[in-house]
Amino acid sequence: MRSVAATAVPFVVPGSALGKNGVAPPSERITMGCIGIGGMGTVDLRSFLGNADVRVLAVCDVHAGRRDYAKSLVDGQYQNQDCAAYNDFREVLARDDIDAVMIATPDHWHALISIAAARAGKDIYCEKPISLTVAEGRAVVEAMSAYGRVYQSGTQRRSIGCFRFAVDVARSGKIGKLHTLHTYLSEGLVCGNEPPQPVPKGFDYDLWLGPAPYEPYTTKRCQGSFRWIFDYSGGQLTDIGAHFNDLAQWGNGSELSGPIRYEGRAEFPREGLFNTPVRYHVEAAYADGVKLIYHDTSPRAVRFEGDEGWVSVDDDGNVDASPKSILREKQIVKQNYFNWQGHHRNFLDCVKTRSRTIAPPEAAQRSTTTCHVGNICLRLGRPLRWNLGAERFVDDPEADRMLARSMRAPWHL
Repeated sequence: MRSVAATAVPFVVPGSALGKNGVAPPSERITMGCIGIGGMGTVDLRSFLGNADVRVLAVCDVHAGRRDYAKSLVDGQYQNQDCAAYNDFREVLARDDIDAVMIATPDHWHALISIAAARAGKDIYCEKPISLTVAEGRAVVEAMSAYGRVYQSGTQRRSIGCFRFAVDVARSGKIGKLHTLHTYLSEGLVCGNEPPQPVPKGFDYDLWLGPAPYEPYTTKRCQGSFRWIFDYSGGQLTDIGAHFNDLAQWGNGSELSGPIRYEGRAEFPREGLFNTPVRYHVEAAYADGVKLIYHDTSPRAVRFEGDEGWVSVDDDGNVDASPKSILREKQIVKQNYFNWQGHHRNFLDCVKTRSRTIAPPEAAQRSTTTCHVGNICLRLGRPLRWNLGAERFVDDPEADRMLARSMRAPWHL
């Protein structure tokens, strides 16, 4: 880790934890740049600032207001004006005094920036999903391996006690042999037609679009609602599915593989700006017969069913099981969803030790693939067979063409 001056006392980690007066010695500090400072990016930034062995040197966002606010948070923490603020992520990656980056941009930027960061010698904490397409996700995995980088996917539920409890029960055999995994992801959203609008001052819309096709600016295209437009994301399947399908895969012991058959049905918006599924039902099957079923209902949750019982956990931290004795065997840590400092701490510890993170790239690729392939199945409206090794469909060129997308110049993998 590179040396930078530090005088601040952290607001989460106690002073006794890492060094004299709570300040880690320069040789133990991780210097960071934060790229994408919207709602989730701000949560991540605040959490990283709470670690005494982190020094945030730069923030980056295409919204001038967001990056100025992020700079004020960092400068306020360190009681100086030293944090650099950039519009273009490439300026952050060009700095040789930054060890790691946090990426919380819209989904269509995740893979490109992650790969560029790996090439620049940075370790990466990237919000989920790992990619916009299956092909992009595989490119991220290969880049992390080729450049020897530490990568953590922002699937924070892996580091929250109540979710980990359900996964551990599913893996332990206490509910017998698993036969069905259920994920509950909520309905998608709809939006009416949006007329073109002037691009707001201080917003670099062209860079926000980046590799995505050009479309006229409208507020609901990009201000927090990009997830329901296929050019930038994949709706509930890649937003919430990236979390709960990931837990299902983990609990099933299949985090490095996945289902081989998919079928489902969906209702898409008939008009308007949004075009991802609103109502949907997907059933995917593993080679051993275990089923993974995606539901469009709430509360958001995962449920593991075995031949001797079941266990479930929802986004409010409620855990239930049968037999009930399972719940008495271990105290369940019911944490608020936003209490996820442990996920960031795991990343930082792995940066120092060069270890595998709790949410490594291959696992993120495989769980996100269940979401991407589910979406392709729904868009084509027919069953699909999936070749896990090749990461391609079986005898289906039309479906294969949806595994990657062309990018607007000059952007490319």
